[in-house]
Amino acid sequence: MSLIVQKFGGSSVADKDRIFNVANIATQAFSEGNDVIVVLSAQGDTTDDLLAKAGEINSNPTTREMDMLLSTGEQISISLLAMAIQALGFPVVSLTGWQIGLRTDSNHSAARIKSLTNTRIQEELSNRKIVIVAGFQGINKSYDITTLGRGGSDTTAVALAAQLRADLCQIYTDVDGIYTADPRKIKNAKKLDHISYDEMIELATMGAQVLHNRSIDLAKRYNVNLEVLSSFSRLPGTIVKENDQMEKMLVRGIAKDEDVAVIELIDVKDIPGIAFKVFSLIANKKISVDMILQSTGRNGNRDISFTISKSNVENAVKALDELKPILGFTEVSVNEDVAKISLVGTGMINNAGIAAGMFEALSNSDINIQMISSSEIKISILIDKKNADRAVQAIHDHFFD
Repeated sequence: MSLIVQKFGGSSVADKDRIFNVANIATQAFSEGNDVIVVLSAQGDTTDDLLAKAGEINSNPTTREMDMLLSTGEQISISLLAMAIQALGFPVVSLTGWQIGLRTDSNHSAARIKSLTNTRIQEELSNRKIVIVAGFQGINKSYDITTLGRGGSDTTAVALAAQLRADLCQIYTDVDGIYTADPRKIKNAKKLDHISYDEMIELATMGAQVLHNRSIDLAKRYNVNLEVLSSFSRLPGTIVKENDQMEKMLVRGIAKDEDVAVIELIDVKDIPGIAFKVFSLIANKKISVDMILQSTGRNGNRDISFTISKSNVENAVKALDELKPILGFTEVSVNEDVAKISLVGTGMINNAGIAAGMFEALSNSDINIQMISSSEIKISILIDKKNADRAVQAIHDHFFD
């Protein structure tokens, strides 16, 4: 007998038929003699609907109250699935984040898991029940409800699999695995049988939306046996695991991220410590910086450009404006009409010509590059957003056709 954790996203439980489809998947695994834990997200557009309702009442609610509101989406989906499984004649119980003892810090709307007590889950499993858990939510030390932010249900599922030492953690989505690029937009995207944790972390961080990077990092840390597959096709998915054939792997996937903005500080004084002042200020605002470019500007001064998430632009600009008198730059420029394209693959650094091939594909498509950054397993470029899909297709054709 195995312990299986199955996670289903909002599209998988969007309506009655899909809820019963999930119920059939879970009960099939249970009927085969396995212990089954199901982790759910809120149904379909529930979270967006709740955000709209909040906006009708208060344009600036506290994050605590937003967590109270948004956590109800998962409670609806777990109770409805439990009712469906009951209707099929199977023993089941639904549990919220606080009922399974998922403790977090107090960073509302982006909480981090601190501990997980599994006593209640183990009791229910020992009574041979299918256990349904609300993803995305937990409680802090004050017993306030918290939410885990983007990808929170993935993170909940992997945390449970790690804590309970599950034999398998299955992440069910609307695609049947990990592809070399988004199969909904790239005509010749190829499904991967397996991918390494590091490659998947990079793809997720760079914009691929099948898994969230927090959940993959957790899976890597605790060596969770992870599979990504479709809740609709019932076909084998993609296994995410430790890399065991580095020399054979070149390019594994291409990711696109349009949630990116370029901040440019123009005409910054060329004196020691300027970069430290700029980026320590940004770090103190809890804003993550990705690509950085420093170039010679006017009058011997410097221009400093860097990329951040669009959601952080307002806070970043406000903070940087306060530094103007100290650093002496003339203006803060913002460009949100950009996209980041990333080429990912373990072993790329040991194989010459990967970067040249990427740049050749873009050159042949008359696509200009604004910024470049690289690491051992990725090359990222910044381009005009209008060219993003065309760039991904050109790079994909070059490496995978």
